[in-house]
Amino acid sequence: MARRWSEGHSTSILCVGVSSGPESLLASGSESGEVTVWSPEGNVIGRLTLSGEEDSTSVVFSPAAPSQLYVSHGDSVSVLDPRSLKGPVEEFQGAGEEEINALALSDTGSALAVADDSGAVRVLELPGGKVCRTLRRHTNICSSVAFRPNRPNNLVSAGLDMQVMLWGLQKTRPLWTLNLQDVTEEEDDHQQRPGQIFNPPLVHCLSVASCGNVVACAAGDGWVHLMRIGSGSKLEQQGAVKAHSQGASQAHFVSFLSHPHWLVSGGNDGQVALWDLSKHPLVTPAAEAQTKVTAAPRRKRRSKAKRKDPCRDDATTVETEKEEVEDEVAASAEEGTEEKPGPKLSIGHGDKVNWLCPAVLKGEASVVVADQSSSLTVYSLSQL
Repeated sequence: MARRWSEGHSTSILCVGVSSGPESLLASGSESGEVTVWSPEGNVIGRLTLSGEEDSTSVVFSPAAPSQLYVSHGDSVSVLDPRSLKGPVEEFQGAGEEEINALALSDTGSALAVADDSGAVRVLELPGGKVCRTLRRHTNICSSVAFRPNRPNNLVSAGLDMQVMLWGLQKTRPLWTLNLQDVTEEEDDHQQRPGQIFNPPLVHCLSVASCGNVVACAAGDGWVHLMRIGSGSKLEQQGAVKAHSQGASQAHFVSFLSHPHWLVSGGNDGQVALWDLSKHPLVTPAAEAQTKVTAAPRRKRRSKAKRKDPCRDDATTVETEKEEVEDEVAASAEEGTEEKPGPKLSIGHGDKVNWLCPAVLKGEASVVVADQSSSLTVYSLSQL
């Protein structure tokens, strides 16, 4: 059942973040510079409007110090104390070259990545906010950025130029670049149906699984594009999941479920979907082959059993053969389902999704949804 959190904002909520501390505080940012901190029960702990009243586009809690909340607004980043929203504790003016779209913190909280409208990604040292790297390769807005877990010198960026890049921070050029437009033109599965409007794969959001080797990108073509990073940080494989009937705006791996390859996605079609990617060929390349190998001997054993019993009458034989055919059809259907998995959970939210935030609230696995309104909606994932 959905729970609605209201009265925290007066404008459309653009971003949500959750702290890693025991309190599980949430923060949300909205248009006109509003920032709100929530308790896990959905009560407003504090509200603040940042100076300049520019949109709050990204909110991120420090994984090393949950008492530090980073908020981007305009080309600046404010550091707040979520327990006392009286004003910025620290301010990084001009952290971005232009308006900032996304923030990401390294595992240790010692580096902050900033993606902006110029297409640049800046890396700031923490504390202090000194710019130590400026990464320029995107030819359009850089919309999303993320560090690879347990690899503080690697980060992934993506943008409206339809390019995904993996960076090693020792250098100012990417280790590799994947152009999603080239990929979609090559893939037969991505061909548009007659009369269907073509939506280019502009990337709006990216996420890296906690294993650090699988990247997911929500794109304007409605697909969640997947990449596997192999040894030597090479691009090993790419794939995709058809997630939404309109543009996909959000994709986030969920770290607190049964394995690290659960993914939640949201789109302009008003749908929120939860995916189990653990058996996807990109995540587990041998999964499809193993399914076929284990299925064949099962049918062979039935055939041997049939030959070993020559005393059955014709009626028994016909009935048994009918049951075997039905079993094989059912087995084939199961195999087909495994090869083409759909979402494990689909939620008809009804409004365009601005942001998704997986969170454990009072011990319950949940996803927090921000849309075009000034309220948050919380859906439980506990039925899995």
